[in-house]
Amino acid sequence: MHTEREEQWRGELSALRAHDLWRELQVLQPAPERGPPAFMGTQGEPLLSFASNDYLGLSAEPALRDAAIAEIRQNGVGAGAAPLLGGERAAHAALVDALAGWLGAEAALLFGSGYLANLGVISTLVGRGDRVYADRLNHASLVDGVRLSGARLHRYRHGDMTHLAHWLERGGRGRAWIITDGVFSMDGDVAPLPELATLAQRHGAGIILDEAHACGVLGTEGQGTAAHWNMDIHGVDVIMGTLGKAFGVYGAFVAGSRDLVDLLRNRARSFLYHTALPSALAAAALVALDLLRHGDARRERLTQHRQHLRAQVPDAPWLVSETPIQGLLLGDARRALTVSARLRRAGLYCPAVRPPTVPAGSARLRITLSAAHRHEDIELLASALREVL
Repeated sequence: MHTEREEQWRGELSALRAHDLWRELQVLQPAPERGPPAFMGTQGEPLLSFASNDYLGLSAEPALRDAAIAEIRQNGVGAGAAPLLGGERAAHAALVDALAGWLGAEAALLFGSGYLANLGVISTLVGRGDRVYADRLNHASLVDGVRLSGARLHRYRHGDMTHLAHWLERGGRGRAWIITDGVFSMDGDVAPLPELATLAQRHGAGIILDEAHACGVLGTEGQGTAAHWNMDIHGVDVIMGTLGKAFGVYGAFVAGSRDLVDLLRNRARSFLYHTALPSALAAAALVALDLLRHGDARRERLTQHRQHLRAQVPDAPWLVSETPIQGLLLGDARRALTVSARLRRAGLYCPAVRPPTVPAGSARLRITLSAAHRHEDIELLASALREVL
C-alpha cells in the first residue's frame, strides 16, 4: 500500500509538471545594503521584487523592528497558549482597541491569519440553510469558509450587480449574506461597495468584507474600501483585515459590533483553538498602525509609481487598477512562466500566478507596487516590460 500511495503521488506530481503547474519555494534574502524590495536570489543574484504585498514598505521599518525586539525582551517569543488560556498580553489588548478606534468599530478580535479569520467568521455566522452570495473572484479563504459552513453558495459574475440582484430577488429560506473582497487580490479592482450595501439593505442581507488588500492602501488614514467610497462603516456587518500586507507584520483581525466580537470570541473555532499571535507581532503592528494612519505620503508615492508606470508603458491595457496590484493577464501557464523567467534574467522578481490560484486560461503576472520602490525601480520595470512584451 505504501508503494501504491507513492506511485499515485508521483503520478499527480508528473501531471503538475506536464501542465506547467509545478511549484517550488523561492528563498529570497533581503539585500543587506537596502532591504525589501531588494533581495538576493538563491544563487546570490540581485532581484528587485514586484511581487510583495508590503504595499507601504513597512516590513523593514526600523520602528517596527525596535518594537518587536523590545516586546521579545520583555515577554519572550511565543505566546505559549491560546488567547483564552493565557496567551493574551497587554500588546494584544492595546492593538485591538487601536484597530477598532481606527475603523470606527465597537470592537475587534485578533486571529492568526486572514485565512483563519475568514474560516472562523463565516463558519460561525453562516449555517446550513443560509444563502451566501459571493463574487466569483473572491479569495479562496472566503470560498472555503462558505464550504465549511454548509450554506448554499451562489457565485455572481465578478462585480456584476445586475447578476447579484437577480440571485437576491429569487430569495429563499435562511439568512442571506453577501461576501466580497474589498480589493481583489489578482486584478486589483475595488468592489462596488455602495451598490452592494444598497442591495443588502433592500434584501435584508448581511455583508462580510475582506479588506486584506484594502487596509492601509485605500481611503482616509488607509481605512479601506468604505472610506474609499465615503461610506459609513456601519453599512458593513463584518470587516476582516490582515496585518501581513500593508501593515508589514503578520496576523489578522475582525472588526465590527461588540456583539459580533463577543460571539466570535466564544464560537469561532479558528480563534478558540489557535495559539495566540506572538505579542511581538502585536507590538509591531501597533506601531505600524500609527505609521499607516499618518501614511499619506506613502500612499501618494504609490499613486505616483502607478501613474509613472502607466506613462512609461502607454500601450498596456492591463495597467488599469487604481491600487498597487496590476494583473498582467497572459492566459497560458507556460507563457506566464516564460515571461516571468525573462524578467528574472533582467533582475526583476515577478513570479507567474497559475491555476488553481487563478481560473484556467488566466495565468498571469501579478505585479505589485510598493511605497518602498524608487523612481528608478519603476523605470527598470517599465523598460523590461516593454522589451519582454
